[in-house]
Amino acid sequence: MPLLVAMDAEWGLDMRLDSSMHFAKQMTLGAMDDDQYVYQMGREIALKLKTLGVHVSFSPVIDVNSNPENPVIGNRSFGENKEQVAKRGVSYIRGLQDHGVMAVVKHFPGHGDTDVDSHVALPVINSDLARLTNVDLYPFQQAFQSGVMGVMVGHLYMPLFDTVQSVSATISHNLVTGMLKEKMGYKGLVFTDALNMKSVADLYKPGELDALALLAGNDVLLFSEDVPVALQRIREAVAAGKISQEEIDLRVRKILRGKYWAGLNHYQPVDIPNLITNLNRPLSRTVQQQIYEHAVTVVKNEDDLLPFHRLDTLRIATVTIGAGTGSTFGTIMGKYQNGPIYSVPNRYAVDSTFARLKTRLTPYNVVVVSLHGMNNTPAHNYGIGEGALKFMKELQADPKLKTVVVVMGNAYALKYVEETRNLVCGYEDNYPRSWWCRRYSLGHCPPRDACPLRCRRR
Repeated sequence: MPLLVAMDAEWGLDMRLDSSMHFAKQMTLGAMDDDQYVYQMGREIALKLKTLGVHVSFSPVIDVNSNPENPVIGNRSFGENKEQVAKRGVSYIRGLQDHGVMAVVKHFPGHGDTDVDSHVALPVINSDLARLTNVDLYPFQQAFQSGVMGVMVGHLYMPLFDTVQSVSATISHNLVTGMLKEKMGYKGLVFTDALNMKSVADLYKPGELDALALLAGNDVLLFSEDVPVALQRIREAVAAGKISQEEIDLRVRKILRGKYWAGLNHYQPVDIPNLITNLNRPLSRTVQQQIYEHAVTVVKNEDDLLPFHRLDTLRIATVTIGAGTGSTFGTIMGKYQNGPIYSVPNRYAVDSTFARLKTRLTPYNVVVVSLHGMNNTPAHNYGIGEGALKFMKELQADPKLKTVVVVMGNAYALKYVEETRNLVCGYEDNYPRSWWCRRYSLGHCPPRDACPLRCRRR
């Protein structure tokens, strides 16, 4: 039987493959006023995965992001409300599985209330059983009832289930078998998170972790660091009576059923000649555009300024911070008003740069400041420089000016500009387009810095 091919594709192929379409991160989906587009995004991602010969998507993330300082989940979550996370997670699952791609929800039993990145260290979750059941496990239970075919167990330590320090949920029999399989009754495929992640890989020798994860109840062991040693350790566990051959066979049958569902009993090779065309179907770009239109949020409008009306009475200047000259945001602003577009490419520009810029804004009564190139690191102000923050506060203090701040990034960064009277959150800094433009396909691509689309194909 051919191999199952799996991929992290939470927001599309772009999560792992450049020059491909980025749809939207889950915080953006959580902000939408219409969740039908979550299903449509799942459908489009599924069709692209199948075009590439991928059968499994490690998505969606259904962690309830209850800790705003979470360094690894954050905008990968639908939000902080368990009902919304569950509802939109189920829509995403159905979009994938209705179109032939297995969904794998993650990270059981819930990675939302953590302040440590499990890629580098083992997070500790001190939830009691009531909170775990009522909050973190709620979306997983809803996903199981909707028929999700896979679940991924996170690298998390929960003292509630294991008294031995540093026992990850991945190798916890109490969690994987006791809670997930027996108490919650889950019958689908159980995947480990990647076994090469430092939170667990640093604690065990290569190959040993695989056997422990299998004994805990996992079916699929991801990213083994030493397959021959892992096989030997599993054989030793069977010989020692720690796990029966019948149980091994049961796990194998579950995987074979997954392969049958994915159609691998009638394997079809990838259509290479039409690959680019099939990956760039126009409907995908329409869905991408609709997601952003339904997600963008006017957070505050205290001056009753938005949307702009009577542009003939407004003298508007635009300042983009973190985007180069000729940015998409600046270009589109230029289509609607005749004011200047000032660019500060360096997000961490010094105070003197903003002081010089401020003198140029005196002829205008409205200033739109947009923040670009942000990151998802709470510890570094999400990529907003101190100079930029000071500049925006000074604009707010000017009684002759009305200022609009547009955050094109992580919504948790809004806390740094919450004093703004007129505030818009765009959630992402991504312009809907096909990455494979006609010029590139014909070999007429300009130098990257001169490309008006600023695409990422190289």
